[in-house]
Amino acid sequence: MFYYVLKYVLLGPLLKLFFRPRIEGLEHVPATGPAIVAGNHLSFSDHFLMPAMLKRRITFLAKKEYFTGSGVKGRLTAAFFRSAGQIPVDRTGKEAGKAAIREGLGVLGKGELLGIYPEGTRSHDGRLYKGKVGVAVMALRAQVPVIPCAMIGTFEAQPPGKVIPNSHPVVIRFGKPLDFSRYAGMENEKAVLRAVTDEIMYAILSLSEQEYVDQYAAVVKAEQAAADGATEKERRFPRMPLG
Repeated sequence: MFYYVLKYVLLGPLLKLFFRPRIEGLEHVPATGPAIVAGNHLSFSDHFLMPAMLKRRITFLAKKEYFTGSGVKGRLTAAFFRSAGQIPVDRTGKEAGKAAIREGLGVLGKGELLGIYPEGTRSHDGRLYKGKVGVAVMALRAQVPVIPCAMIGTFEAQPPGKVIPNSHPVVIRFGKPLDFSRYAGMENEKAVLRAVTDEIMYAILSLSEQEYVDQYAAVVKAEQAAADGATEKERRFPRMPLG
């Protein structure tokens, strides 16, 4: 119930007024039946803008940290995500991927829409990164179509670290459903999973027109953080010349 109150009474109208999003290709989202909506992930606001524009309810796999924050802000954030029907997923450890797939298949098994960001994390620089194969596993096991989606302009509206968004035009673009029935029964073959995932990412890329990076976003973020840390250490403790 709270999901629909948020969508039609509280949050949805506010988002439409503030962002004035333009929707393209909404006819590609099926009116009934299970399907996966796979999109790029540029901003925290992505979690709310796409669901607000869809006619159907969509359930996202959200990172566990949104549900475990401390203090008033943390409790409010957790309550909000739970009330909106989002599912917490632990992204660490060997069993994390299996748990996410299990939860996603549960949503699809009920004939619902599942939202997922194949990159696994928000882009820190606006580029599109290599997709993880979990989306392919779910698509093949559940035998459902994948609708690619591109969020355009949300990075500029609310880049990482910005709490209050800028007023910036946003486009939400849906592509034609991708059918992977030709790979039925092959969800355990690594080459197939990689091929399916890359096809999904290429469809998202075609819609978003982002620059593509053939690396995982989490790896690039970690490398950049390490480099920034080394630079900061060098700045604070410069090496003394010898001799």
